[in-house]
Amino acid sequence: MKSEKKIKNKHCINFAIGFINVTNHGYAFVSIEGVKKDIFIPKNKINQSLEGDLVKIRFKKNRTGIKMEGEVLKVIKRKNKKYIGILKIHSDSEYGLVIVSNIHVNILIPINDKKLKKYHHNNKVLVQIISWPRNLKNPVGKIIKIFGKYGDYETEVYSLLEENRISYKFSKKVEDETKKIFSKKNSDKTIRRDMRYIKTFTIDPINAKDFDDALSIRKLNSDIWEIGVHISDVSHYIEEDSLLDKEAYLRSTSIYLVGKVIPMLPELLSNDICSLQPKKDRLSFSYIFDIDKKGKILRSWFGKTIIRSNKKFTYDEVQKIIDEKKGDFYEDIYTLFLFSKILTKKRLNNGAIYLEKSEVKFHLDKENNPISLYLEKNNDAHHLIEEFMLLTNQKISEFVSLNLNGEPSNKLYIYRIHDEPDPKKIFLLKKIIEPLGYFLDLKNLKNSINHLLRRIKGKPEQNMIENLILRSMSKAKYSTKNIGHYGLSFIYYTHFTSPIRRYSDIIAHRLLHYYLMVKKNNVKSKKLKDIEFYEEQTQYCSNKERLAIDIEREFLKYIQVKYIKKFLGKEFYGIITGLTDWSVYVDLLLFQIEGMVRLRDIKEDCYVLNSDSYTIIGKKKKKIYHLGDKIKVKLLDINLEKKQIILDWIDNIT
Repeated sequence: MKSEKKIKNKHCINFAIGFINVTNHGYAFVSIEGVKKDIFIPKNKINQSLEGDLVKIRFKKNRTGIKMEGEVLKVIKRKNKKYIGILKIHSDSEYGLVIVSNIHVNILIPINDKKLKKYHHNNKVLVQIISWPRNLKNPVGKIIKIFGKYGDYETEVYSLLEENRISYKFSKKVEDETKKIFSKKNSDKTIRRDMRYIKTFTIDPINAKDFDDALSIRKLNSDIWEIGVHISDVSHYIEEDSLLDKEAYLRSTSIYLVGKVIPMLPELLSNDICSLQPKKDRLSFSYIFDIDKKGKILRSWFGKTIIRSNKKFTYDEVQKIIDEKKGDFYEDIYTLFLFSKILTKKRLNNGAIYLEKSEVKFHLDKENNPISLYLEKNNDAHHLIEEFMLLTNQKISEFVSLNLNGEPSNKLYIYRIHDEPDPKKIFLLKKIIEPLGYFLDLKNLKNSINHLLRRIKGKPEQNMIENLILRSMSKAKYSTKNIGHYGLSFIYYTHFTSPIRRYSDIIAHRLLHYYLMVKKNNVKSKKLKDIEFYEEQTQYCSNKERLAIDIEREFLKYIQVKYIKKFLGKEFYGIITGLTDWSVYVDLLLFQIEGMVRLRDIKEDCYVLNSDSYTIIGKKKKKIYHLGDKIKVKLLDINLEKKQIILDWIDNIT
C-alpha cells in the first residue's frame, strides 16, 4: 500500500492506492499508508472492485473531520480472477448465470458459452472473470471447472479445497519418490535402541490408520516403572529439501473433514511404513523415562528406537478396560491411567486451564449424507494418551532449551507458544457473564476460569460460555522465540508427537536429532540453517494450521446445516449466544449449532440492541433479553450455500 498524494488540508480531495476490504453488507474500507483511519467506501461507490483488490480511490474528510469517505476510481490489480459459484441455467437458454456468494464477495457472473448444454442447472463451478466492461453491472466469465451438483458431499469437499487452494492429490513425481522410499524401507537398526521385546501398544480412534504414537511400559521394581513414548520417525524417511519434503511443507498439516482426510503425506507413508502398526517392526523417535509410584521422573532418555507394537487399541476398548478393571494388558493400562491422573493433577496445580469441549460428530450413510448426530467428549482413555503426549512435548523442549544445571542453553528450537489473553477480551467476557450470575477474578485469572468451567458444567449456557472463553484466549502458534504456553502453564513446550500429520513436528524431530548427534560428536551431522529460516517456517506452519482449522469448521457447518434440514418446521430450545443491530444468534441445544433470528421478525415487540449491556430491549413492553437466556424457536429455513439457519422466535423460557 502507498499514498499517491500527501494530505495537506483536511477538506481537500485526496487520491491514494490501497487494498479494499469489502464487508458482508456490501460497503467497504480501504487502508492507506500514512492515514490512521481506514477510508469508508459506500456500497454504491466500490465501482467493480472486489475483496482484496488493489484500487485507486478518491477521498475526503466529512465536516466533522472524524470519518473519511471515498470512492473507487480504478481497479489496479485483482486479487482473484477465479471464483466458485452456483450455475443457474434457464431452460432453452444459451446463457447461464453463476451466483458467487460468500462472506466478502457477492456477484453475478453471466456465462455465454456454446458448450453450456454440457453443464447442468445448480452445478457448482469454478468461473474465471474474463472481462468487466465499464458499462456493465456484472463481469463476464467462463467456466473452467465443474465440481458437481451443488450440495452433494463430493462437490462441497472439492470446491472448498479449491477455494482455499488446497491440493487433494499428490503429483506423480511425489508418488514416485514415495514408492522409492517404500521399496527401500531403509532402517538403521544398528544405531537404534531395540525396544521390540517390551510391551508396547497404540491407542487411537476406531477408524484411525495413521498410528504415529505408541506407549511401552515395564516394571523395574516394586516402586519404579520404565515408560516409553514412541513417535513415528517420519524424518528418517523424508530427506530434507527432497520433493516429498517440499510437498509436506507446502501442505504443512493434514485436514480432517467429516468423513474424509486430506493427508499431509502420501498413504504409503502415513498409513503404512510410518504408521506404528501392530506386529511390525517400526522406526521411532522416543522419550523413555523411569518414574516412581508418586509420579516423580527419575531418569530421562531421548533417542531413535525400533519398536514392535503388540496391539492396537481403540479409545473405547481402553475405556472399557479402565472401567471394568480387566482385559488385555489391564495392569499396564491401569498403571498408565493412574500416572496420567497424577500428571493431570500436577498441571492443574501448576495453573493449567482445563477446558474440555464436546465435539459434534456425525454418522454418514453410503452417500456421505449425515443420518445422526452425537456429541463426543474425551474420556479417561483420551486423557491417558493426552497427558503422556503433553509430557513428551514438554520434556523434549526442556531437554533442548536447558543445560544440565538448569540454565538456558540458547539453542535454536521450534516452540508451541501461547500468549496471555487480551485484557480487553477478558473484561468483555467478565461483563457478559456477570448478569448470568458468574464472576471472574482478574487477579487470579486461571484459577477463576477453571472455577467458572466447573460451575457451568451441565448448564444450558455451558457451550456459549466455553466459546466465549475460547474467543478471549490468544491463538497458540509456532515460533523460535519462546514465551511459554499460557494455557498449559508450561515454560517450554513444543509439538513433537504427530509428525505424520504436522510438519512442525518434523522440524522438531530434525532439530532434536541434530543436537543428539552433536552431543555424540557425530561429524556427519548437517549444520543448522539460520534462525530466520526456521522462524519463517514456524510462521508458515502457524498460518496453514489456522487455514486448516477454518476449512474443517466450515465443512462441519455444511454437514450440520444439511443434517438439520430434515427438521424444518420443528420447535427447539436454544440459548442466546450473540446480538447485533439486526439479529439474534441462538445456539440450538439439541444440535450444538447456531441459528439466527432477525430482530424485525420477532412479533412480540420491536427490539433494539443495547451494545453496552449486551442485551436487546423491547420498545413497548421494555422486556430485556440477555446473552445466555433460554428461548424457544422454530426452524424456518436453511441456506446450504451460506451455511445459515433461519429461526423464528416463539417465546422465552421463564
